[in-house]
Amino acid sequence: MGRLSRWTCVALASALLGACSPGTGVDRGLSKDGSGVVAAIAGEPDQLDPHRTSAYFSFQVLENTFDTLVEPDRNLDMRPALAERWKVSKDRLTWTFTLRKGVTWHDGSEFGADDVVYSYRRIIDEKLGNAWRFDGVEDISAPDDSTVRLELEKPMYNLLSRIGGHKGLAIVNKRNVESGKIKTRPVGTGPFSFDDYNPGESIRLKANSRWWGGAPKIPSLTFRFIPEPTTALADLEAGEINWTDNIPPQQVERVSQNEDLELDTEVGNDYWYLAANQDRKPFGDPRVRKAIAYGIDRKSIVQATQYGNASVNQLAIPKTNPWYTAYSPYSHDPRRAARLLRSAGVRNLKIDMLVTKEYPETVIAGQVIASQLEKIGITVKPREVDFATWLDKQGKGEYDMLMLGWLGNLDAEDFYYAQHHSKGNFNFQKYSSRKVDELLEAGQKESGRKARKERYARAARQIADDASYIYLYNPDVVQVWAPQLRGYEVRSDGAIRFRDARLAD
Repeated sequence: MGRLSRWTCVALASALLGACSPGTGVDRGLSKDGSGVVAAIAGEPDQLDPHRTSAYFSFQVLENTFDTLVEPDRNLDMRPALAERWKVSKDRLTWTFTLRKGVTWHDGSEFGADDVVYSYRRIIDEKLGNAWRFDGVEDISAPDDSTVRLELEKPMYNLLSRIGGHKGLAIVNKRNVESGKIKTRPVGTGPFSFDDYNPGESIRLKANSRWWGGAPKIPSLTFRFIPEPTTALADLEAGEINWTDNIPPQQVERVSQNEDLELDTEVGNDYWYLAANQDRKPFGDPRVRKAIAYGIDRKSIVQATQYGNASVNQLAIPKTNPWYTAYSPYSHDPRRAARLLRSAGVRNLKIDMLVTKEYPETVIAGQVIASQLEKIGITVKPREVDFATWLDKQGKGEYDMLMLGWLGNLDAEDFYYAQHHSKGNFNFQKYSSRKVDELLEAGQKESGRKARKERYARAARQIADDASYIYLYNPDVVQVWAPQLRGYEVRSDGAIRFRDARLAD
């Protein structure tokens, strides 16, 4: 599963950079009523059904309109949300959640336990994208209108992060779903409710005065779709908008020195990787995949795609995450890469690399990687397709190699199980290792945090050694806003939350 990039391709826009100059003495952009926040995002949501979308732009909006049972705080620890408390049986097979009282949907109807059961059953029964998060859940029931009970087949020590770590597990309104309106006019329980949608231009939300967490301090929140980062930044500097995460990466340093703007960064939990199709020869041979891992220069890729605003990593989990493991088995070593190819009996290898303009990092990286691997006798031909086609080709295994990113990761399992277990839902590269399977399954069963971390660390090292994924980097979360916008914080999980934001007079 990938995400749409926060930065669009900027290499072709360098000639325009001189047009972006610091704004001074500007009344920063407000909504049309003169009091709300206007945020610029890099693209338009494909839809607003949290269970069916996988687009990052959609979740930027949905983060502010829907709730989950629990949710991560700034430190990524799970805290109460629609569930105010929970308890776990001694055998850890029964989780009982007590819901908040007095919660209402945006349409004024009452929220209750049946809504939670309906939402989870919908994901499971329709086999939607997040159905894997309920693997091992035997039954979901509502003993009464304020209680939800989950019965498990086996202990699941990361259940809270599974159901609360991503808005793809949001609780939805049955009537809103069955009417079909959820795709374009969603009804949630979150801090902002849907107000207006201008296709191709913007989505406007209004404050939910009845939100259980307290009414937001801003009356409205408008997301404008501005694909070109130089335009988004120019609009911010001119006072047309209040906030954006669509910043030309080569301008981050300059913007950080602009006293008329606030810029903040966090090391993100997203990661970017290469994957070779192991069902196609010769990529089933780990020596070939390792040759690619030794043949690339990660620092050059980061500089070309992110202008240095990322951390090179040879595993998935960043240093700032508590599940981090230090491991870097691959140096940039073309000679060693060439020896591995010779030992595998591979010559004049040609690679069809799947890239997509909606993920411009892949296009730029494809060009850099082609140049690097040419030095060891590999010809890389980037094949650019639209993202829908990219997904179709990935699912059907119609590629040699691809590059993409993963988001929404909190627990160690999120980074590895679905992608590398032999029966993982997103193991499109067709990797299979009995050792890794056993370690990932053991990680699910372990109750102690230290023991779980060791299991996943061992699995991660083996995944890297086998080059199931060739990990590249963790991108920084970079966001910038007008100083009049107060109370907003950048989060390492990339969640865009305006619930506590306010505009100073």
